[in-house]
Amino acid sequence: MKTVIKKWSPIVFVLLACGIMIFCSTMIYENNYLPDRLNRNVQYYKAEVIEIVEDLIEPDSYTGEFEVGVQNIKVEIKGGPYKGEQYEFKNYVSRLYNIVLQEKNNIVVAAFIEDGQISELNVNSYYRSDVLLVLALIFFALVAWVGKFKGVKSVVSLLFTGTCIVCLMIPMMLRGAEPIAAALLVVVLSTTVTLGLVSGRSKKTVNAIIGTLAGVIIATVVAYLFGHLANLSGGTMQDTESLLYVSETSGLKVKGLLFASILIASLGAVMDVAMSIASAMYEFITVNPNLSKKELIRSGMNVGTDMIGTMTNTLVLALAGGSLNGFILIFVASMDTTHMLNLDVLGVEIIQGLAGSIGIVMTVPVSVLVGCMLYKK
Repeated sequence: MKTVIKKWSPIVFVLLACGIMIFCSTMIYENNYLPDRLNRNVQYYKAEVIEIVEDLIEPDSYTGEFEVGVQNIKVEIKGGPYKGEQYEFKNYVSRLYNIVLQEKNNIVVAAFIEDGQISELNVNSYYRSDVLLVLALIFFALVAWVGKFKGVKSVVSLLFTGTCIVCLMIPMMLRGAEPIAAALLVVVLSTTVTLGLVSGRSKKTVNAIIGTLAGVIIATVVAYLFGHLANLSGGTMQDTESLLYVSETSGLKVKGLLFASILIASLGAVMDVAMSIASAMYEFITVNPNLSKKELIRSGMNVGTDMIGTMTNTLVLALAGGSLNGFILIFVASMDTTHMLNLDVLGVEIIQGLAGSIGIVMTVPVSVLVGCMLYKK
């Protein structure tokens, strides 16, 4: 019984911490929503398309890839106070809002409420929650099945990290905290809990935590320094206009978001490198306790240098994939080299990618040196 309690108590503790953060998130920042400046009370409900009354959809004559036109549809509300009520309205399909419906489709409708009644309906999106939930359950099940009990710990640590970001970091930023400070707090908590939960209390865990924090902080310092030299900040990011609108009704400090995002974005790759090196060095010294410090450092560096190429690629490709649309628009635009290389959006992406990669590279020697100090006192 004691063994079972000892085995599961860290998981229960982390889950309780998640629950406490969720409960306290509204205490950090109570104003969860922006004011309705259009004075239109819009509510969103799940609905089912029960009939396509009229279908005037045809292929787009310009691209041939999309269908455009208008549909006259009848839907039945599936949730909320208007559940069971049926409405008929037009669904306008364009290249930008390309939601072509069929009977039995589940959708999300935007209902404009006046005097307690629905005055107008628009199609907002397909209803995807069920599909996303199934995919998440498949992921969690596979991690638990392949990783066994450590897989369960990994899932719990992932939930903890997500909870920290959504229920701690974002409310703190909206309350007026410095974005870098809020992100750094989440990095410290996530790193400590994730590595501590997966690897337990050991020198290996301490080694990985120190290496991770060092790499992430180095990436942020590099980004801050070169961002300042290049006159880049959160004010030059994509979605800045929308974020400024948010800052009008909250304490959000937009200019620090760029560097906070680098802290969070580089955490996963840096943590992977630090943990891999810490584990490898621990195995080296366990198998051969007579290894000298010089031999242990050389072995650790050999492992680290093998990882640098793949992990820097991982981070840069992840950033490139997230900004693929922007890169395509830049590539096809008719602009000279001077204009292109000095675009705000391109500068931000380059600094994010290179600063994160520098953090990964520097994680290797830091983790190796810390590991040598811990394992060969």
